[in-house]
Amino acid sequence: MGDADAMVVLDALRGCVGAAQVLTAATDTAAYNEDWRRKYHGRALAVVCPGSTAEVAAVMRVATAHRVPVVAQGGNTGMSGGATPDASGRQIVLSTRRLNRIRHIDAANDTLVAEAGVVLQAVQEAARAAGRLFPLALAAQGSCTIGGNLATNAGGVAVLRYGSMRDLTLGVEVVTPDGRIWDGLRGLRKDNTGYDLKQLYIGSEGTLGIITAASLKLFPQPRATLTALMALPSLDDAVRLLAEARSAMGAGLTAFEVISAPCVPLLQRHFPALRWPFAEPHPVVVLVELSDPEDEAHARALLERLLGAELDAGRVLDGVVAESLQQTQALWALRECLSEAQALEGAHIKHDICVPASAMAAFVADAGQALQQAAPGARVAWFGHLGDGNLHFNVLAPPGQDAAAFVARQDEINRLVHDRVAACGGSISAEHGLGQLRRDENARYKSPVELALMHTLKAALDPLGLMAPGKVLQT
Repeated sequence: MGDADAMVVLDALRGCVGAAQVLTAATDTAAYNEDWRRKYHGRALAVVCPGSTAEVAAVMRVATAHRVPVVAQGGNTGMSGGATPDASGRQIVLSTRRLNRIRHIDAANDTLVAEAGVVLQAVQEAARAAGRLFPLALAAQGSCTIGGNLATNAGGVAVLRYGSMRDLTLGVEVVTPDGRIWDGLRGLRKDNTGYDLKQLYIGSEGTLGIITAASLKLFPQPRATLTALMALPSLDDAVRLLAEARSAMGAGLTAFEVISAPCVPLLQRHFPALRWPFAEPHPVVVLVELSDPEDEAHARALLERLLGAELDAGRVLDGVVAESLQQTQALWALRECLSEAQALEGAHIKHDICVPASAMAAFVADAGQALQQAAPGARVAWFGHLGDGNLHFNVLAPPGQDAAAFVARQDEINRLVHDRVAACGGSISAEHGLGQLRRDENARYKSPVELALMHTLKAALDPLGLMAPGKVLQT
């Protein structure tokens, strides 16, 4: 794109959203041109900040008319480079930050309509003010946005009880690549009037259109929530405890998080203010949350009965139950700070995998052994949502090894881990999306038929290939 063509495009965009909302200065666009991990770097022609769905549609009409690629970006908290422009200087970043209104809450219907740029925590708080619960909970909830949550089908810690964003969404509003607006914000639990189009856009990472708003499910607030941390001899024991907890607590079992032993020194080194409650090291620790519709006494009886029986049988080595909100927050902080602790530790190669719970222990053992053979001294610090089979299986560089040399082995390490995931019938991306990071890896493991169907959908909904090019699918 020549300078003259770029000026025509920029002038047209200013006509859509106003000059102040088309950012081109390097100081203004820098934060949009790289992901928060500083792994991916690009250079956008402009960052465009529409303030309404109509303005998004106008921007997309300009983009289509001038064949300008568009990368949607919300809170820019993604883990896979899905919201970062390339370095060509031809793409525009469409920021949804100004689409920040909660349009409607219907407590009687248990629904809330939020625009794509609303921060997740604001949705949680609005639901709480209406006496309801929006259960999606993430470490980044103070900065990630609903649009990004939808684009990546975010899961979080409460998937075990409430499901992912696919399960929490009743309808969406979408702007198509050619600038048409589809109002699919129906707050219905039943609607058998054709294809469920919203599911095409949820998890599509902005490659098919721009989600501008969503109708979300709300739930009754639990009368009591209790949290416990339990130390176990092995991952096999954690899988067995998960089955016991499901039987004992039923739908009240909200979260079942697992933390491996190598994570603990990282927390202690980089977050010394966080108190690890166990004096002795343990191979595996699980964080269990119970939400109860009755009262705290009922919840505590269920949780303490489970913990007591497991301690008596020697299947749990130690355990603590939070006695206050402060203690609950302290226990959750141990889990929520793990990603940052690993980042502070230095070079590491991240994996966001999902395998059946029944195969989890065998996978971890097999992958761990193969990694030690391939990269002696590498530390495997895994943690995640055992309740839905999702592990963040991260490989840290051996102490003292050159960081760049270790990261340069990413493709080799990925292949070693992902081959074993595939052998278990698992997925190489559970909740972080493919973006740029796992796009090519995904093509290795998807069947030709599945990939062909995905390309067919892409071509049908985005025939000019303008939406998030280079993300999710190889072009």
